[in-house]
Amino acid sequence: MRQILAILCLMIICISINPTSSYAEVAGLTPCKESKAFTKRQQNSIKKLENRLTKYDPSTPPALAIEQQIIKTQTRFDKYSKSGVLCGTDGLPHLITDGRWNHAGEFILPGILFIYITGWIGWVGRGYLQAISVTNKPTEKEIIVNVPLALKFALSGFTWPLAAIQEFTSGKLLVNNNDITISPR
Repeated sequence: MRQILAILCLMIICISINPTSSYAEVAGLTPCKESKAFTKRQQNSIKKLENRLTKYDPSTPPALAIEQQIIKTQTRFDKYSKSGVLCGTDGLPHLITDGRWNHAGEFILPGILFIYITGWIGWVGRGYLQAISVTNKPTEKEIIVNVPLALKFALSGFTWPLAAIQEFTSGKLLVNNNDITISPR
């Protein structure tokens, strides 16, 4: 009876707690548009560039370059303010990778792009190594790259996910365990 009562009380507590009301933001981070440290960092960055700008005559190449840098700096800070990224007490934006969908653009999309690019590089390298392995001097072609052959693989490597699926389903991607050499240690 005591156990049933304890379980019942625990269930009531779990149901009565509203997760949205106790859902704190991540580690004291605040949106960058509300962060005083972020605003101060923005003002200091622009002020430093404006101080450098005063050392040059207007419409000289260094002055024009600094003016462009001021515009880029302002644009960068504005994008951080509008994007909803969270800033710490240091005034720097922080990436949140805890699985919340409202922060998906901070990590998931760049992560997928990273995986795609590294897969492309690996697939192209694999194809190149397989192609030169049937030549008469494969180790030489690993050191001195056959550029036309490498470019052929590089340009066709963008479809690597489809090619990998095709090779996997046909059985050419994986080899039998008996064909893999094992160290005698």
